[in-house]
Amino acid sequence: MDFSRHTEVLNSPEQTTMESGRTAGYQRNEKLEHILKELNTLLHRAEAETVQQFHRPQYPVLLVVGGPRTGSTVMMQWIARLGVFAYPTNLLSRFYGAPYIGAKIQLMLTHPDYNYKDEILDFSGDFAYESDLGKTRGALAPNDFWYFWRRFIPNREPRYLEPEELHQIDMTNFLRELAALEHVFQQPWAMKGMILEQNLSFLHQACPCFLFLEITRHPFYNIQSLLESREKFFGTRNRWYSIKPREYAWLKDLPDPIMQVAGQVYYKNEALRREMEQVDAAHRLQIRYEDFCAHPEQVYYALREKMAQLGFTMPAEYRGPRQFPSANKVRLTPVEVEQIIEAYYHFSGERIEP
Repeated sequence: MDFSRHTEVLNSPEQTTMESGRTAGYQRNEKLEHILKELNTLLHRAEAETVQQFHRPQYPVLLVVGGPRTGSTVMMQWIARLGVFAYPTNLLSRFYGAPYIGAKIQLMLTHPDYNYKDEILDFSGDFAYESDLGKTRGALAPNDFWYFWRRFIPNREPRYLEPEELHQIDMTNFLRELAALEHVFQQPWAMKGMILEQNLSFLHQACPCFLFLEITRHPFYNIQSLLESREKFFGTRNRWYSIKPREYAWLKDLPDPIMQVAGQVYYKNEALRREMEQVDAAHRLQIRYEDFCAHPEQVYYALREKMAQLGFTMPAEYRGPRQFPSANKVRLTPVEVEQIIEAYYHFSGERIEP
């Protein structure tokens, strides 16, 4: 069995346009990065041999998509708290090269079935519906799991993959790992799929196990939030943040950050719309962030119906929050508000009054 490809990925440094120039609060912990690479390299060979017994998930795999700053993190936190799905936790994310082994370790440390005389009760399954640019707090809070995705795909950042790049995706081992995680937790798996959301039709054709849950947000508030994220992450609006649509090559050279972000939101929405149209109706569900905040119970029943169509029955009764506070508040100056409206109109022909 050839382990060279995955070993190289596990040991190669992350190279992205978001890597340099981070503000102090978002700098990487290099000591942590080093020990994680060492640990995952040591565990990976055992992982690769073990997951050969698995092939593809038996339950539907729920992928939350929709792009940055659309509400995908609170959606994942909500999904995690339902108790229906297994999901990548902050603890499990540290075993990105050996998630099957990491899942066993997580169960041993955190699940009450493995408790012995209260030796270890420090890992709480309780976490707040809070995050910082998608980062959550708590060992069992949901994690984006990007390091895991990057083992199997040629891109380090969320962007469109050309047909020749799609052939480089290691779908066989990707599905093996998902099946192994499903086996450990005995629940359907859910996670964010933003890093490959501009190629969802490829995933759909590769395996009928995926259910794509798209969360959309009013474009004005999506643009406003991305501008704020640039400032928070880099200390300036002039650095590109997160997903790169196919139009990135010329969008990044526009002199106005508001125009850049308006184009980013418009084109990533259009790309996702085209991809979702190529997915069978039973495998896609679109939810507005605003509707989710106001009526999460309705979202639960819509999700339950889709899961049932794919062969998995969720509990009949909803036991979650009745609503969430919406972050859709205007925080920019009147001049900037008008600039956003005009910039989005330039790309879409649509006026998006907040």
